[in-house]
Amino acid sequence: MTHDPADDHPRLAQLRAVAQPPEHIARYNAEHWAGALYIRHVSIYATRALLPTHITPNGVTWLMIAVGVLGALALPLPGLWGPVIAVVAMQAQILLDCSDGEVARWRQRFSPAGIYLDRVGHYLTEATIPFALGLRADGWTWDRPTEVGGWTVLGLIVAVLVLLNKAFTDLVHVARAKTGRPMLEDVAESARSRVSGMAAIRRAFGYVPIFRAFIAVEATLLALAAGIVDVVAGSLVGTQWLVIVMVPLAVVTAVGHLLGVLTSSRLD
Repeated sequence: MTHDPADDHPRLAQLRAVAQPPEHIARYNAEHWAGALYIRHVSIYATRALLPTHITPNGVTWLMIAVGVLGALALPLPGLWGPVIAVVAMQAQILLDCSDGEVARWRQRFSPAGIYLDRVGHYLTEATIPFALGLRADGWTWDRPTEVGGWTVLGLIVAVLVLLNKAFTDLVHVARAKTGRPMLEDVAESARSRVSGMAAIRRAFGYVPIFRAFIAVEATLLALAAGIVDVVAGSLVGTQWLVIVMVPLAVVTAVGHLLGVLTSSRLD
């Protein structure tokens, strides 16, 4: 559909047709379930409101980064305040994550910097969440900072594993680019393992998607559930158990992801 990228007040139907094309939304692994379920229905209105401000797509991405990181750092706030703020912030982050691309498609302004900043935002947010959970489990709060201990160390270990797991995905594109191979198509077939045992394990984890425990939206929902346990128990036992469980889950996720990449066609 032809449109005027300088138009700051497009009709909603026209904006949706340009900013939310079906071929983009339907890409494999491109859309978080929350995006398809409800965020995209809201983000188009946010995008329409952002256009008259003349904010750039990268400006929206910077806003997304700030909301995500600050939301994650709210987790050590006492009681349920921290987890609730974090949950709301991650909903806002995924909304802005949708809107930055929608603004870019409407404005016809695409750049490697935008993709780079988007990756940085998710790296920072999803590594900050387990670190902040470790601080919370240690009883550290912003209003009364204390010496951190073993729980924060465990949170940092999970954060490193989260970063490694995300790097395993992006390094596929680095390896292909350095060897002159074309960009990998975002389809399910490329991620399928050619080793029968690995393929069966991957299918099993499709029913128990433990990797989602380290995605911002799901991680903060788990933090909220743990926070409710904390309040009921009158201690930090819920958050502490969540940090404990996250360590082996992060190891399994990272190792499984690495083996999945090496046994698939992504590096052919």
